[in-house]
Amino acid sequence: MQEKIRRLFPEFEPALIQEIDAHAQLKDIKAGEMLMKTGQYFRSTMLIVSGLVKIFREDEEGNEYFMYYLEPGQACALSMICATRQEASQLMGKAMTDTRILSIPLDYMDSWISKYKSWYYFVLESYRNRFEELLLTIDHIAFRNMDERLLFYLKRQQTTLKTNILTVSNTEIAQELNSSREVISRLMKKLAENGNIKLLKNQQIEIIHLVIT
Repeated sequence: MQEKIRRLFPEFEPALIQEIDAHAQLKDIKAGEMLMKTGQYFRSTMLIVSGLVKIFREDEEGNEYFMYYLEPGQACALSMICATRQEASQLMGKAMTDTRILSIPLDYMDSWISKYKSWYYFVLESYRNRFEELLLTIDHIAFRNMDERLLFYLKRQQTTLKTNILTVSNTEIAQELNSSREVISRLMKKLAENGNIKLLKNQQIEIIHLVIT
C-alpha cells in the first residue's frame, strides 16, 4: 500500500506515508453509494485512491446542484474543514464509479499539520483547488446561458472521465444543471446537428468537438 500512496501523493515524506499506511483505513465504495450526506458530522477525512466521487448540494425538493469531482490523488477538503471545526456537512458526496478511499481519523489529520510540512501544504492546496473549482462552477451557473453551461458540463465530463463516450440521460443532465429535460433535449439536438456531438443508443453521447469560450 505504501507504494501506491507514494505514486498518488509523491510530495508526501516517507515518514508520513508510513503513518498513513499504519493508521488510515482502506474502504471500498460501490458506484452509486453515498460517502457523505447533508447534516453528517465527520470523524475522519478521506483521500481518493481510485474511482470518482461527485460532490453536490441538494435542495429541499431533491434537486441536485453539482459542485465538483474528486479524483485519485485528491482529498475531500470539505471533510477536512468540517472535521476540524466539528461542523455538519452542507454537501453530499456520491461514488460515480467503484471507488477506493483511505479514511484518516481526525486526530491524526490534526497532528500531521504541525508534524509534516508536506501534509500542511497538501491540505492548503486541497482547499485552494476546491475553492477555484467552486468559483468556476458558480461562474457558469450565474453568468452563462444554458447552452454554454451544457457545453461546460459535457467538456468537464469528457475530461474527468477521460472518454469521448458519455453514458448519461437528458434527465440526468437536466438535474445536474437545474434545468428541464425538454430544454436539454433541444440543446443536445442542436449540438448534434452542428456536429459537436453524436447521439448514440442506450443514452450514450459521443463527443466530437466542443469549444469552451
